[in-house]
Amino acid sequence: MLDDISLSAPPGRITALVGPNGAGKTTLIRILTGLERPSAGTATIAGRRYRDLQRPLTTVGTVLGGSGALRTRRAVDHLRWVALTHGLPRSRVDEVLDLVGLLSEGRRRVGAFSLGMNQRLGIATALLGKPEALILDEPTNGLDPAGIRWLRELLRTHASEGGTVLISSHLLRELEDLADSVTLLDHGRLLLQGDMISVRERFGDLESAYASITVHRGRRDQT
Repeated sequence: MLDDISLSAPPGRITALVGPNGAGKTTLIRILTGLERPSAGTATIAGRRYRDLQRPLTTVGTVLGGSGALRTRRAVDHLRWVALTHGLPRSRVDEVLDLVGLLSEGRRRVGAFSLGMNQRLGIATALLGKPEALILDEPTNGLDPAGIRWLRELLRTHASEGGTVLISSHLLRELEDLADSVTLLDHGRLLLQGDMISVRERFGDLESAYASITVHRGRRDQT
């Protein structure tokens, strides 16, 4: 359950949504992408609710736990199906497979993919429509160090070209060197929000920020 959360992810920046498991990160992302409805308030992407977007993949690409592809389907066929159903050119399929490093693996069945390869396929699916915004929920799961470096560069490039990036992680240190701004959640509540430079100046790092705020809140709740 989320408690009066307000979040903005502007273009040209990487916004990190961080907090321990159970903090509410995935719930917030599911609300943003129309998979859950908020009990109050609104959630919009480019000024519109997700369900009101006429061609969602051209506005926002999402990764919500893997690729969502059938294990018996070849990766290239999965992407072709997504492109067809969203009115996207078939030529885009090989482009995104190449972009995520899976061009030579595209004709393998998804069930034979490693966790990291499946994650790359999910990112390829998110990129199919050349969206302005990317929303990625724990996208580094299963990626090796080289894959994480590749993903960081991909997201930095997207943001530098004016795109919007919202990325979540339960590992507080994982996004410190990547994010421009951060929203820190715990048990559905907002603990901290601001740009990373200010957070470092005040606390040193996110783990110290989390520890400091939760200790202070615990003391306050006991009074």
